[in-house]
Amino acid sequence: MKILKTHTALLVWRLLLLYAVLMSLRVLFYIYNSTLIGPLPDAEIGAMLKGALQFDTVSLLYANAIFVLLSLVPLHLRERGWWQSVMYWYYVVVNGVLVVGFNVADAIYFRYTQKRFSADEIFFADNDNSLQLVLKFVAENWLLTLLGVVLLVVLAFGYGRRVKPQTVFKGALYYVTSTVVLLLAVGLAIGGIRGGFTKMTRPVTLSNATLYTADNMRATMILSNPFCVLRTIGSSGKIHYERYFTEEELPAVYTPEHRPIKRNATNELASRNVVMFILESFSAEHSALLRPDIYANKEKKGYTPFLDSLMRQSYTFYNMYSNGKRSIQALPAVWSSIPSFKSPFVLMPQAMAETQALPKMLRDKGYQTMFFCGSDSGSMGFGAFARSVGIENLYSREDYEKLHGNGDFDGYWGIWDEEFIGYMGEVLSQQQQPFFSTLFTLSSHHPFVIPERYEERFKAGLTANHRCVEYVDNAFRNFFARYEGEEWFNNTIFVFVADHVSSEKFSEEFRRSPADYQVFGFIYAPESALFGEHHQVTSQIDIMPMLLGLMGNTTPYFAFGRDVFNEFGREPMAVNYDNNLFQAITDKYLVQFDEKAVTAVYAVEDINHTDNLVGKVDVSHIEQNLKAMIQSYYSHIERKDYVVDAPAADDEDMDAEE
Repeated sequence: MKILKTHTALLVWRLLLLYAVLMSLRVLFYIYNSTLIGPLPDAEIGAMLKGALQFDTVSLLYANAIFVLLSLVPLHLRERGWWQSVMYWYYVVVNGVLVVGFNVADAIYFRYTQKRFSADEIFFADNDNSLQLVLKFVAENWLLTLLGVVLLVVLAFGYGRRVKPQTVFKGALYYVTSTVVLLLAVGLAIGGIRGGFTKMTRPVTLSNATLYTADNMRATMILSNPFCVLRTIGSSGKIHYERYFTEEELPAVYTPEHRPIKRNATNELASRNVVMFILESFSAEHSALLRPDIYANKEKKGYTPFLDSLMRQSYTFYNMYSNGKRSIQALPAVWSSIPSFKSPFVLMPQAMAETQALPKMLRDKGYQTMFFCGSDSGSMGFGAFARSVGIENLYSREDYEKLHGNGDFDGYWGIWDEEFIGYMGEVLSQQQQPFFSTLFTLSSHHPFVIPERYEERFKAGLTANHRCVEYVDNAFRNFFARYEGEEWFNNTIFVFVADHVSSEKFSEEFRRSPADYQVFGFIYAPESALFGEHHQVTSQIDIMPMLLGLMGNTTPYFAFGRDVFNEFGREPMAVNYDNNLFQAITDKYLVQFDEKAVTAVYAVEDINHTDNLVGKVDVSHIEQNLKAMIQSYYSHIERKDYVVDAPAADDEDMDAEE
């Protein structure tokens, strides 16, 4: 029939083909990540399909707005062969990259971060090893890549390139009807992008996915790309947030300003060196000490025997949580006590303002400041952020290889941890005290390789990462054996904290919040009285205030965390932003908040989120604190204000209680 070959009919067919491809990609996404997402309740499938169609519509319109225009422009030019060729290649190439490519990448990427690929990830594409890692991912996920190629071929052949467009009307009627169709298409496209046609309709955002399912992990399955990427481009430069309190009310509920009490007692940890180890992907799940419950029926009791023994001699946080799921989110949390919510703080232009970060505060007190990371210089933006918070000396793969040659490169990320941790010890042994140093480990990371000499010693565990974790644990054993007799070592506060949980999980509990944020965290101070177990909730942003308190700091400072040793009036609470929802983790509850209202409350022991307690338990005080923290966070970012002015001599302490 002639009408089926008109420009409008061909456009409809080609868009329907894209809908089918996107739905196929969503099925592949679920199959590939079903252990993380969990079973789909029958009662929700209809609503989830409705939500999926909404997000697919926005994705297709974002990617194909130009294609729609080329198809419907009311000119006879569109019947020309060259015009048809432009349309064909636009359709295949743009949708091949933005629809097929991005969604195949989503299926792989989600496993490691539990979030959809967004504009923030483009920041990491500039690493020297990006191409090598992409090829590694492709090789490891060859079947998924092959299926992506098959879908691309379906688009190319299903397009119907050989079909010559037909016209129904001639003369002036051709232009009139074509213009009407174009205007109707524009109206439908605007409604599709906004998610409706009423005045009350707001443009679709990532958080809309939670309208179609009670579980935010399932909500990620509803989302699709290129929506997630294009919707987040430029968002880091714009600050939009709710004002829950007046400027006068807000500080009474929550303030990031800390004004410590001056104490007469001499602090035994004052002026000690500080060495931080940020452990790549060290979940609490790896430790039989932190989580003996999940090893009760396992033959092997954990994968961190040395660190478990060290925690028994330390002040250990049994409920330490990360404030994000990416390495770049850990650095501002640990060094500056600043969490990341919708966008990683480091990637926001407002992050370049002056801060009162821990390295800078210690540098101003005469400390030498250093950052060690065995990857290439400048990799992942770590060094740039380190400089911005007061770290003067950066040590990378290049510095190591100047002294030790290039035989210790792991082939992917950088120098093997055992050698690079030892290298940091060599450098510190030659430094004048006091000093502040941070080392970011690398080896317990995809692609989960260890040195060949350890292949027989560290066998495959319950996950792909376990033998890497054992290798890093042993690297610390060797570091301590080598340096614990040196004077600087015994004059140091050692802080161990993970950047985030591992992508590889074996226990059901660690596939959901809050456990999928539970990480290693402890402080070891040789020859000191600092020892014990802390079972209240803590998080990465508490580390800076805790250290300043332990070292007897009396300078006012800016931090979103709490000094658990001195600030008893502040709420013990870990915060993060998970799949488009703000989360507060307390000793009893996981509270999820969508900026308007609390959407879910789960008891921390409800690992599968089966009983939503909204309306059944009173969490108003948690909601109040979370709202105040969110508003305070964004208001300070908007003003680029991360500094607390020194108080007058008679100012009273606002935070601590003796």
